[in-house]
Amino acid sequence: MKLEHLERAFESIGARLRVEAPVRGRNATSGYSLDIGHDRHGQFFALRGDEASLAEVEFSLLNKQEDNRHLLLLVKNEASKRKDRFLCGHDEREWFVAAVPGTASTVVQAKEALKPAPVREAQARKSLNSRQANTRHNAAFRRQGEWFFVPVEKQMVVDPKLILRHEPISRGGGSKPHLVEQLYRTGGEFVYVHQQYPRGLTQKQYENLLLRHPAAKSWPWRQMRRNPGVYARGAVRHPDHATIVLHDWCRVLMNEEHLAPSRRNLVFLD
Repeated sequence: MKLEHLERAFESIGARLRVEAPVRGRNATSGYSLDIGHDRHGQFFALRGDEASLAEVEFSLLNKQEDNRHLLLLVKNEASKRKDRFLCGHDEREWFVAAVPGTASTVVQAKEALKPAPVREAQARKSLNSRQANTRHNAAFRRQGEWFFVPVEKQMVVDPKLILRHEPISRGGGSKPHLVEQLYRTGGEFVYVHQQYPRGLTQKQYENLLLRHPAAKSWPWRQMRRNPGVYARGAVRHPDHATIVLHDWCRVLMNEEHLAPSRRNLVFLD
């Protein structure tokens, strides 16, 4: 698909696409990036890369939903044989772009591919149809941006002393956190987190680092748990989304975007 045809596809869902030169230090390792830009007219989708990099890839429109302002984009790189998929659309107040794992060929399939297995299982238990399953508030879950909140069906007993108040949750990478009124974590692996090690170091990895670089001990580390069970209750706030209120404990799950190799081609996160 020629870039001018791609621009018209975005126009059909009420969005703007601009092709821009790469921003130093921000372009993806594979030569191009998709971003959300801002100018005096508002938000736009920014396709960034130099002429040679963009010539290496082919863009195809797989599917679009004009009424819901969503489209699914395929980016093929013949040299690497990679086929990347991106869901582009509008969610509540903002435009977004999400890397899609798997082989989705429609917007509906892309949305399902982004849901973690426990969310799809909850949908099946509640016998939701396709329309119901793609709302932000239904019998199976509440959604705010990339986070899903699935009600706990059995009564949870939580020690009040372990409840964190007004706790941020974030997927990292510079994304704006969602603020949860009450959060409870259980299980998981204890790790040391620093901006140079955003996924965390285990106790052994941390000790090995200090042996190599003793000065690292004075860095501002955060002690956290990786992959714990996370549960939320109360208000969940984010500047780009309407506040939701969870009246009972819900399991907190992030979407599956991190499983898509094309995640590296995204710059804008929230």
